[in-house]
Amino acid sequence: MIPYELLKAEAASHPYPLLFATISGAHLYGFPSPDSDFDLRGVHILPVEEAVGLLPKRETISVEAMRGAVELDLVTHDISKFFGMLLKRNGYVLEQLYSPLIVQTSAKHDELKQLVPGCITRNHAHHYLGFADAQWKLFRKEDPPRVKPLLYLYRVLLTGIHMMRTGRVEANLLTLNQDFRLPYIDELVSRKVTGAERSRLETAELDFHEAEYARLAAVLEEAGTQSSLPAEASCRDELNDLLVRIRLPL
Repeated sequence: MIPYELLKAEAASHPYPLLFATISGAHLYGFPSPDSDFDLRGVHILPVEEAVGLLPKRETISVEAMRGAVELDLVTHDISKFFGMLLKRNGYVLEQLYSPLIVQTSAKHDELKQLVPGCITRNHAHHYLGFADAQWKLFRKEDPPRVKPLLYLYRVLLTGIHMMRTGRVEANLLTLNQDFRLPYIDELVSRKVTGAERSRLETAELDFHEAEYARLAAVLEEAGTQSSLPAEASCRDELNDLLVRIRLPL
């Protein structure tokens, strides 16, 4: 169960107004363990005098804390930085923006979500391929390897393929697998969420998952090549207009 009231209180205590705050990480991806922390991600709005002044700007604010029995990790970026990240091939910020696990929202959050499909390009395939490579290296680094980074690997690959094919953002592995129907996903998720005793993989399983990684990475690469998505973002002017209206309200 997600402690929304506690998380809303954390968002409300932020030193700057928030455009939005959503839940990311394992809860968004569909495989939280009983002891998973809560990853809060969002966008804050620096006042004009801080945004344009010469003093150091708090472009990113990060808080790791225990609130009773709840461990949370809050990271927010100022609107200028976040909008700049949206214009790059950064799928992670797209997932934060479209997370259905909303802790705090605003009318401008909704407006931003309407604009951002124009930021999704076929070059986001490179983001997900690079992310998958990092997750595979993390997975193989441990002996014996854990289920968690393997699930992150599959989540990243399926999110990327889905985005290239549809132009939409979907980060929940179980939802994605309703279309992909990979027979091993449900079993891996079960092993991860039911406790540490089943969270490691046997050596005999590694060859299979290495082959699946190679296969799905090739599918993602091909999906990016064949995607009808544009090569460049088309929403720069609209994002700039929204940024100015947020920073300099009438």
